[in-house]
Amino acid sequence: CMGCHAVDKKLVGPSYKDVAAKHKGQSGAVEKVAARIQSGGSGMYGPIPMPAQPNLKPDELKLLAQWILAGAPDK
Repeated sequence: CMGCHAVDKKLVGPSYKDVAAKHKGQSGAVEKVAARIQSGGSGMYGPIPMPAQPNLKPDELKLLAQWILAGAPDK
């Protein structure tokens, strides 16, 4: 993930803070972000595709999505 994303600046993909801001206040945001991580895709933040992560378990996807939506805090 960190090869393409940074906490507070765009690299290949959007920053985690930008992802958190885009989904702020949306119901089901954790599930949406977790599904996007699992399936990958492109178009939401530009034309460069994000590879799918199909080997992550549901609890890992949820934890990662929660962390991203919290703005990727250090702790």
